[in-house]
Amino acid sequence: MQNDHPLRYDFVSPQRIVFGWGRRREVGTLAGSVGRRAFLISGSRTLDEQGMLEEITKSLRAESIDPIPTGMISREPEIRDVDRVADQIRGLQIRPGDFVLAVGGGAAIDLAKAVAAMATNPEGQTVKDYLENVGRNLKIIHPPLPVLAMPTTAGTGAEATKNAVISCYDPPLKKSLRNDLLVPRIALVDPELTISMPPDLTAATGMDAITQLIESFVSRKAQPIPQALAVQGLKLAIPAVAEAVEDGTSREAREKMAHAALLSGMCLANSGLGMAHGVAPALGVHCRVTHGQACAVMLPVALRANRYVCRAEFAQLAHLLFGKDPSTAPDEAVDMLIAEIDRLCDRVGVPRRLSQLGVRAEQIPDIVASSRGSSMSGNPRELSDDELTGLLKEIL
Repeated sequence: MQNDHPLRYDFVSPQRIVFGWGRRREVGTLAGSVGRRAFLISGSRTLDEQGMLEEITKSLRAESIDPIPTGMISREPEIRDVDRVADQIRGLQIRPGDFVLAVGGGAAIDLAKAVAAMATNPEGQTVKDYLENVGRNLKIIHPPLPVLAMPTTAGTGAEATKNAVISCYDPPLKKSLRNDLLVPRIALVDPELTISMPPDLTAATGMDAITQLIESFVSRKAQPIPQALAVQGLKLAIPAVAEAVEDGTSREAREKMAHAALLSGMCLANSGLGMAHGVAPALGVHCRVTHGQACAVMLPVALRANRYVCRAEFAQLAHLLFGKDPSTAPDEAVDMLIAEIDRLCDRVGVPRRLSQLGVRAEQIPDIVASSRGSSMSGNPRELSDDELTGLLKEIL
């Protein structure tokens, strides 16, 4: 494999994972094991309109848990969002038994994790002071409030990760607040909550999960447990994502994608990612491309860019996922893997050109400059700025 260091690793994951169709109804009982006052952060107006949030709050009250709405977010969280909600929660006089309940996609869960940390770590004036390579580089010292995460999308796996991605547009930045303590206490994954996702969001989030699974499998930081989980996740997601896009009511497809997304979160939390996720935040802050779309459009590019340094790993995936004969010449197997991912992208409607997402040629230098972060550091192939610029221009 790409990592030739001695076998030595840690593995972080939620203390408890509760997975299954309809299991959101257990939220009251599960929340009772965490605390007595729930600061509720949600991310889906559709769920609110469908009465799901009311159902959740009733379940909490039935267990004598006080739900306190503290925010709803329908876009990727910004520094100002974290600071505002953290200030609001601190103003409610934090006490033992308080926790944060996140119901939504990756944006809501990332906001919840960041708020949970900032509510108990007020040494900085803003969450910016704690972001990687930004501000004052302060560290999380005090344990964050516990987080119970209920994802309503199947993509980021934020319910199982140890970071929260936070954006700012003036100046443009998209960085992580990262600490093992940010992993949610409980991940309550009910695939039924994802049925309300429209086809385009299903495709973008699903391809994000697939990108995370592939990138963590070949990352420079790859580790054995996440690699095993990545293979299982890919076996679930690659056949299921198109079905979920084409028939959003398919219980089997929604279950497989929710499970794959959860696994992808554990994979990235422990093995890191690569080029696609290195570029995605830059596309977000400079071009307002959503995270899922950015990862989806960059995945085929990353596969081609890394094919020669990941020949053995890509050939292995072609064998495990698509039944390619193990005795096949490695380059032929890699060709097959890339071709299958290309076909999948076309089937679910992934844009193949950056210009389709509103990216302009004059933005590429800024995108390249902003792509140097934790994810890019895990990419198997070292890419110079000139090489990355060339790759982006090819798909403009």
